[in-house]
This record gives sequence, C-alpha cells and structure tokens, in this order.
Amino acid sequence: MTGGLAHNGLSAFDAVVGRRSIRRFTEAAVADDVIHAILAAASRAASGMNMQPWLVHVVTGDARARLSHTVHAAARRGETSLEYAYLPSIMKEPYQARRRKIGFELYELYGIDRHDIVAREEAMLRNYDFFGAPVGLFITMDQVMAQGSWLDCGMFIQNIMIVSRAFGLETCPQQAWCDYGAVVHRELAIPEEHVLLSGMALGYADWSARENELVSERATPEEFTRWHR
Repeated sequence: MTGGLAHNGLSAFDAVVGRRSIRRFTEAAVADDVIHAILAAASRAASGMNMQPWLVHVVTGDARARLSHTVHAAARRGETSLEYAYLPSIMKEPYQARRRKIGFELYELYGIDRHDIVAREEAMLRNYDFFGAPVGLFITMDQVMAQGSWLDCGMFIQNIMIVSRAFGLETCPQQAWCDYGAVVHRELAIPEEHVLLSGMALGYADWSARENELVSERATPEEFTRWHR
C-alpha cells in the first residue's frame, strides 16, 4: 500500500527496465489521490542537504486544454521562447547517431517518411497535446539554485516515472514544452524567478498504438563503464 492506495507491487528492477516513453495514452482519468501518492513517493529522491528544490504544477481538465491550445498556436506561428539550452551547439558522436536513430525508428512506427518534413513537424506537435494523456506535470525550480539542484530534480523526475508504473500508469518526459517556456510561464502563472525544467505526460498507455512499441536501444555497461581496481 502507498498512502492507503493499492498498487501492483511491480519490483523496482522491473519498473526501471520496463519503462519507456509513451506517445499515445487513453482518455481514462487519473485520480487526484493517485497523483498525490506518486508525488509523495517521488519526493524521497535524494537532494543535497535535503534542500528538495523541485516544484510541481499539475495540469488537468480545462487548464490542460487551454495550455495545449495556446502552445499549439505559438508553435504554428513559430514563436519559440527557449527556457534554456538543452542540446549542445555542436552535436558530436555517438550522440548525433543515437538521436537520429531513435527519431527514424519513431517516424517508421508513425508511418512517416523520414524526408516528410511537414508530417514530422505535425508529429512533434503531438507533444503539446500530452500525447492524449489526461494529466500534465511541469517541474520547476527556483533559478537561484546551482547545478547540483538540477541533479536533484532529475532524480525526482525519474522517481515520478518509476513510481507511476506501480499504479499501472505510464509517462513521457517532455522537455519539448521548454521550447515555449514563456507561454507555459504565463498560462500557469509560474513566477519569473522559477525555471521550467521539463513537462511530463501521465496517464494509462494505449498499448494498441504502434508508436508505443518503441523500445530504445541502450549502450551496454561494457561501452560506458571503466573499472578501477
């Protein structure tokens, strides 16, 4: 039990290994007390000197619809407002190859030719509908915090994604919302002194959708680990 709520007892190992970014959700509602339980459990994330720098905005119902509409309109007008630089100005290998590979695999599942720029842009806009999920989460942090707190918030965000699976829910972390940071700030009344770190879609996966078959390839420990004895 978690906060008096039943969950499926998924092991930590299986919750981590089975996680994937979901890009189509059902319309089934997520109860407020389940969201509360997930956030309470996620708050056990480690943070330097227990500062717990994360802040969360939960968006549902009419607020979700208004935000999606407003960001869609800004995107179609090309009115980006980057919250921060997420990608390096020069993308070197192996990062560029990994980025291209996952993109092409997703386009294939969508049935989009990799050279169809218009269809690719439309697919990108699905982010701003939360891929159909009924719940949007936005994680923010006071901008006076230093780089260590970005690590802390990353662990908090990861906890949300893993704990959600214990309740039969899935997620998609969506830094794409930060491309329209000014709009999100305005629509959700996020103070200017808070940085928008990421959005996230939360809901029940539509497992009939082909795009949800995508499981990204990962480097092996042999590739990214050095042992020192």
